[in-house]
Formats: sequence, C-alpha cells, structure tokens
Amino acid sequence: MSSHAIRVGIAGYGNLGRGAVAALARCPDMRLAGVFTRRAPASLRLPDPATPVLPLNDAAAHRHDIDVMILCGGSKDDLPVQGPELAQWFTTVDSYDTHARIPRYFEAVDAAARAHGNLSIIAVGWDPGLFSISRLVGEAILPDGATYTFWGKGLSQGHSDAIRRVAGVRAGVQYTIPVPEAIERVRAGERPALSTREKHRRECYVVLEPGADPRQVEQAIVTMPDYFADYDTQVHIIDEATLAREHAGMPHGGFVIRSGRTGASENQAMEFSLKLGSNPAFTSSVLVAYARAAWRMKSAGETGARTVFDVAPGLLSPQSPEMLRKALL
Repeated sequence: MSSHAIRVGIAGYGNLGRGAVAALARCPDMRLAGVFTRRAPASLRLPDPATPVLPLNDAAAHRHDIDVMILCGGSKDDLPVQGPELAQWFTTVDSYDTHARIPRYFEAVDAAARAHGNLSIIAVGWDPGLFSISRLVGEAILPDGATYTFWGKGLSQGHSDAIRRVAGVRAGVQYTIPVPEAIERVRAGERPALSTREKHRRECYVVLEPGADPRQVEQAIVTMPDYFADYDTQVHIIDEATLAREHAGMPHGGFVIRSGRTGASENQAMEFSLKLGSNPAFTSSVLVAYARAAWRMKSAGETGARTVFDVAPGLLSPQSPEMLRKALL
C-alpha cells in the first residue's frame, strides 16, 4: 500500500460498516485505518485481525490517524448525535436518510464542520444520493415534465420491523414492489397523477407465534396506518425454515423517471435504475466513493457540510482527470 493512501475510519460495525470494510478492500488508493464501535472492541471479528478496533467514545484521540471517517450509524438515533459530534474532529461522510429532516441535519453538521475546519458530505447513498442526482438532472433538462420515483422490488427494513411488532408475529419481512402498469404509463409519457396505492404494493412474509390466528394477524397488518393501510398488501404465512432460506438477503433498488416535453409534441424520458442484491453493501460502496471525494475537497481547502449535489462526479473516481477524459468522456 502506498504511503499516500487515504486513511479511512469506520464508525459503527453493523450491516453498513461491514459493507464499507468490504468496499475499501477493493480500493487500492484507500486503506482501512480503524473501526470505532460502541460495543466491546474485542467482540468484533474483522476480516483482517490486524485492523485496529477502538471505542467510539475515544475517536477524537485518533483524529490525526484518520483522513475520512465514514459514519455507519442509523438515521433515527445515531447520526443526529454522531454527525455533528464527529464533524468537529474528522472529515466525514454519512448516509443520513430521513428526507424531511435533511435541511435541519445539514445545518447542524455544517456548523460543527465549519467551526473546526472540516468537511462533511451528508445523505450519501442511493436515495437520498444517486436518485437525488437523477431527479435534479431530469428536472434541469426537462423543465416541462414530471418526476416519478419507484422503489423496489426490495426489502424494507422499517416496514419489516413494523410487521414484527404485530401481536402473534414471531418473525417476518416486507417487500416494496412497484406496480408495473404505473411504470409503463410513465415511460409512455402519459404523466399520470398516481396515488400511493397505484405506485407500489406491499408483500409480507410472516412466521406466526404458536396459536396465533392468521386472519387476525393479516387484518392487523393490512389496516396498519402509515405503513400498509394505503397500499394493496398481501400477507403470506410461512415457516421459519422458509424465511431463513428464501428471505435472508437484503435486496432493493428502484427507478427514477423524468418524463417531459422539449417542443410542441416530442415526449422525452430519462430513467435511472438500480437492481441491488444487497442494499447495505451497495450503499456502503457509494459511501466509500464519496469518502474519496470528501478527502480531495478537504485537501483543496473546503470546509462545512455538502450534499451529493455539491460534489463533482470526477472526484469520486480514483482515476486522474486526464485519464477520465481519455477513457470515459
């Protein structure tokens, strides 16, 4: 490994943290400098036993050993605290994904990063993130148009948690599935006004507690406000072996489609799609690419918070601008 490799720290070692370790192993210009955890450090087993595993509370003491810290905590409870706190000590990248609260989170991280001369890129991933860029580009190029975002087929962690809280449910997962007819209408340039029910449906696979009434469980799920009541929802009762065998992965993906006109009658459509075998593994790969950009921006003297809208695409690549012009332009 060359001496100028970007030294990357990882804060949190759940699904996203493990994915970031794997993604860094594929980037010769970067190296994993340490994993910071709230758990007992000795309890973590990393692919390379020589990787330092350190208490998250001690992270500030290692600020001179880390060029970029990738924050792999959750958006609900972890990042609202860890984002501004760690931006005091490190250049950071995170995947904060509570869309409605992004402006408030941005302000908190921006204040902390600016005050301490660091740079932080927030809300990095595929939505928010890559899908956000696609929406922006589509609206800029086709101002007379409409933007549609479809998610899935994919396992929704929040909705899966919701069905597991239903009385009588031992275990379960939920998939969000786009309605094919809605996608085709958008692709055809109709610009339809689609209701929640018309855009997505939900499919649940549930393992029951012994003695639970499947009809009561199904009714409790399909009528759950905020989660399932506004969708066509199917509930499949399965056994634990089937759940473990067929639903252990975390696939996801989706589409962003911008449909619009450039003249009196020309229908134009722009589409960006993802088909992911593992949601956290892909999201962490996006985080690693933006960690490279964050370090380059910090090295150029930038400070404060940024989003994917503020990052030039060339900064994501390990290739030089000259090579990118030659090979990809």
